[in-house]
Amino acid sequence: MSEPETTTETNDTSDAQEATDIFLWANQTDGKKDELDVEFFLFNKNYTPYTTSFLSNLNNQIKPLFLYDALNEVKMGAGTGLSVREFELSEAEENVLLKTKLANVGRAETLLHLIEHERSDIVEFSDEEHEFKRIKGIVARFTHKSQPDKPFYVVKAINQSNVLPGAVSWEFRDGKFGLFQAQAGIKMPADNQVLIVDGDIFVFSPSKFEKLFGYDYKKQALADKKAEEISGQYKLSFPDGLDLQSLVRDRKKIVNKLQKMEIGGVSQDQALEYADEMQLELMTDDTGAIIIMDGNDLDMFVNLINEDYITSHITGKRYEIKTKRLLDEPEGEPPRG
Repeated sequence: MSEPETTTETNDTSDAQEATDIFLWANQTDGKKDELDVEFFLFNKNYTPYTTSFLSNLNNQIKPLFLYDALNEVKMGAGTGLSVREFELSEAEENVLLKTKLANVGRAETLLHLIEHERSDIVEFSDEEHEFKRIKGIVARFTHKSQPDKPFYVVKAINQSNVLPGAVSWEFRDGKFGLFQAQAGIKMPADNQVLIVDGDIFVFSPSKFEKLFGYDYKKQALADKKAEEISGQYKLSFPDGLDLQSLVRDRKKIVNKLQKMEIGGVSQDQALEYADEMQLELMTDDTGAIIIMDGNDLDMFVNLINEDYITSHITGKRYEIKTKRLLDEPEGEPPRG
């Protein structure tokens, strides 16, 4: 049997030593898979987790759906040269398993932190109170009695097209239609999607992973670069515990906008004058730094330096421009600037 190829590109030897050997892990887990306990957590689009439970008649489906296929894929890969590569440095290819650090994926890290360290604050899911249509995914938390403090997790996206709302669904039984008795029905996804072990995320389905946690590395990397440019061009002030990078990462709208923005076209003084003209509450501190208290302030600031506000010359109303297309200079007028 050929040795599986493991590709890990890092300059930090301590990280390399701590990286999960997924092949060894799969072999060890396979040997005790029938002894594993499992808990389920639903989470919504805001990454708020909810506890939930299952009836014993699902026992025969749970581990095959959430674990066995993933173990088999890794174990079979050990014999076919499955390569483990960094998600941020590689593209999805046949016989390649992508991985990244949990610390790189803020939403996943926060979700697991809530599950592990704030369990008492997690409420049980109720469709009347929380609405199944807002559920984004499900986490299966596996533990073994010999290592209860070393869980691993399987995460799957819940596609709302696979959810049957009980109020408008019928069931077909014994040749007859009848009212669907449950609050909701779901066709649980059978594909392998995301496995989290010891601080490493193994990505079986890149598209599902990106959708689950909003993790588009290339887009985020460019947004981080633009955030660095903004920090170099503008004097900004943040509350303790916040900075520009972390705020940007939590604002998908801003991440998308930064992809095409040219930084520096509007100076700090011009941004402040522009805010006064648009009657926007952009504040400064005693040193003249623009105060960014939260994501809403960040939205306003980025809109200002991108010139995304306009006053109608006809009605006098103020608007935020959603999209801009640069027009040619009017005929007979020299270019400005």
